Amino acid sequence: MKVFVTGVNGYIGAILAPYLMERGMTVLGLDAGYYRDGWLYSDDRRLASTPLTLNKDLRHITEQDLQGCDAVAHLAELSNDPLGQNNPQVTHAINHAGSVSLARKARAVGIRRFVYTSSCSVYGAGTGDFLDETAQVNPQTAYAECKVLVERDVGRMADTDFSPVFLRNATAYGPSPRMRFDVVINDLSALAWTTKRIAMISDGSPWRPVVHVQDICEAIYRSLIAPEEAVRGKIFNVGQNADNYRIREIAQIVAAEFPGCEVTAGPPSGDNRSYRVNFDRIHAELPGFSCRFTARDGARQLREVFERIQMSSDTYQFRAFTRLKQLKYLQATQQIDGDFFWR
Repeated sequence: MKVFVTGVNGYIGAILAPYLMERGMTVLGLDAGYYRDGWLYSDDRRLASTPLTLNKDLRHITEQDLQGCDAVAHLAELSNDPLGQNNPQVTHAINHAGSVSLARKARAVGIRRFVYTSSCSVYGAGTGDFLDETAQVNPQTAYAECKVLVERDVGRMADTDFSPVFLRNATAYGPSPRMRFDVVINDLSALAWTTKRIAMISDGSPWRPVVHVQDICEAIYRSLIAPEEAVRGKIFNVGQNADNYRIREIAQIVAAEFPGCEVTAGPPSGDNRSYRVNFDRIHAELPGFSCRFTARDGARQLREVFERIQMSSDTYQFRAFTRLKQLKYLQATQQIDGDFFWR
C-alpha cells in the first residue's frame, strides 16, 4: 500500500512515516515546512525511514500529486486551539476548506481510503459524563469547529468506492524528533526536567483524555488496513478509558517520574474546555487496535530522552517546539504572509 501522509514532518508525522514503512507500506509525504527548524533528537529508526516528501502547502495539492497512492493519512492542519484562535479565518481556509478539497481530489483519482486525524476537542465543554462518538459535539474554538465541519463534509462523500475514517484523538503525548511542548504531558515533563517545579496557572480541575503518539500511529495504521466495511464513514475516539485525567492528576503523574519535582496549583481557570471521553468503540470495532502506553510511560520516556540529550531550558523554550510561537516568528520575519503562504 502506498500512503500519502500529509504533515509528515510534524509531531505525529515524524513518528507515523517510519511506523508505516516498518510495516511494509510505501510513504509519500507532504509538508509545508513551518516547523522544519525544530528537531529534538535523532535515532537510527527515523534516519533509516525518511520518505520522499513534497514541500508543498496543503492548499496547493493537485490530483497529480496523489496519483498512484492507495490511501491518504491526513495530519497537515494548523494544530491546537491557541493556534487556531490566532487567525480563525486562515484556520478555516486550511483546516476545513483545505482538508475537504484534499478528500475530493483523493476520491477523484480513485483513492479508496482516507484517514482523517480529528480531535476529542470537538467535545469542548463537557457535562462530566464520559462522551462517546454519539455525543453532541460542543466545539469551543476555530480549531475544533473545523474538525466538526471536516467530519461532516468528508463523511458525506462515503460510498462503496470511498471509505473515509475519522480518528478523534485524545491529547497527544510522548517523544518525537519533531517535538511539541505545547501539549500538556510534554509541557509538564519539560518543566519538571528544566525547573523541577510544575506551577499550574489554574487549579487543574479540567478533565483531559490523553493518548500516546505511537498509539495514534497504531490507530492510523489499523484504519488503513481494516476491511472497508469495518471503518467506512466511522468516527473513532482514540485513546483508552483509563487515561482520562484532571490536569492536576497529570501533573502528579509527571512529577513522580522526575525526582525532586514540586507541584503547585493556582486559582480556578476561565478555560471551559473540560471533557471525559469513552473509548470503547475503537477497542471493540477497529480490528487489531489496542493502546500500549499510559501517561506514566510517556512521562518516563520523555525523562529518558531529556537525560540522553541533556536538554536545556533554551531548547525547551525554543520557538519551533511551540506551534503558535513558530508561526508568529515566521510572520514577524516576513517568511510567511498573512494567509500563511511562504513569501
